[in-house]
Amino acid sequence: MVAIGVVLAICVAALITYVLLGGPRIPDDLQAVIDDVASGEVPELVLGSTGFATAGSIRLWYEDLTPPVPEVGTVLLIIGAGGNALMWPRTFVDRLLGGGYRVVRYDQRDTGLSDRIEGWQRNDPYTVRDLAEDAVAVLDHLEIDRVHVIGLSLGGMVAQELAIRHPDRVASLVLMSTSPGVTDESLPSLSTRYVLRSASAALPLLRYRIARGEANLVAAVVAKMLTAGLRPSVDEVRDLGRHVIYDHRKRRGINLAAAYHHQVAAAAAPPRSEELAQLRAPTLVVHGEADPILPIEHGRRLASTIPGARGIWLEGVGHAFPYPDRDDVMDSIVDHLQSAAVVEGAP
Repeated sequence: MVAIGVVLAICVAALITYVLLGGPRIPDDLQAVIDDVASGEVPELVLGSTGFATAGSIRLWYEDLTPPVPEVGTVLLIIGAGGNALMWPRTFVDRLLGGGYRVVRYDQRDTGLSDRIEGWQRNDPYTVRDLAEDAVAVLDHLEIDRVHVIGLSLGGMVAQELAIRHPDRVASLVLMSTSPGVTDESLPSLSTRYVLRSASAALPLLRYRIARGEANLVAAVVAKMLTAGLRPSVDEVRDLGRHVIYDHRKRRGINLAAAYHHQVAAAAAPPRSEELAQLRAPTLVVHGEADPILPIEHGRRLASTIPGARGIWLEGVGHAFPYPDRDDVMDSIVDHLQSAAVVEGAP
């Protein structure tokens, strides 16, 4: 018994040491940026008109941004699992605005300033279809009849449901790092090795939450990026830090339960391939060839299933956004929106 106790003590000590000292070290230049942002005031990041739409009894916060040039269309942005509207990079939003697009982004239920679902139950969750109806509620509230929809990861699944259930509301689709159905058994899923490796890599990140403080909120996100093999620039860390701290100071921060609730919704949804084959909305699919969460086959299946869809496959890119060192992707997205508008306006 004594020997077992000693072994357990050693294991616990090793685990604590790993949590406190393991994982990637944040480079000095990035840590300096984190400390600088956390010690000062953050600029106002919500620059558009804001309000709340209502889906049933659920209030959904949105931001409606007007382009600085003549308007050529409207884009609805739908973020991934657990994310909120402010997680769309400012450079991404600004590029759309500069192209003449009115941009609407919103907090999905359980995130940001939108209502958090009380009494959520694993055996009776809300669905991806429910999340798509939330998007429709935002459009109805703003009296927008038709939009270009850009969806990332889970947001791409919501965008598909929106196009399937309300094809008259969707002018075009951009589906990034997403899937026609994570329950489709003909598509590869997460490997056990990846899940275990990710869980092990995530343990040292707990020290940032244990330490608390705004700088550590930002450091946790940067460390997670480094763990994934990404090396953000100083400017990217400054922008990221401002968003994380703004969200913490002026909104409600990150709801950790939201990611789980959204993942359950995705896992409960049946495959959509049969319905996707009936879509007529011009579609661009963007997917990383090294995506470990939704392997590239998911993106290729989308592109081959939706009539006329075009695919962009990113070599060496995983399930990260914004896509590292791929400014050309933004060019392709704007070109796609412009082409879709030309097709839609043709006699």
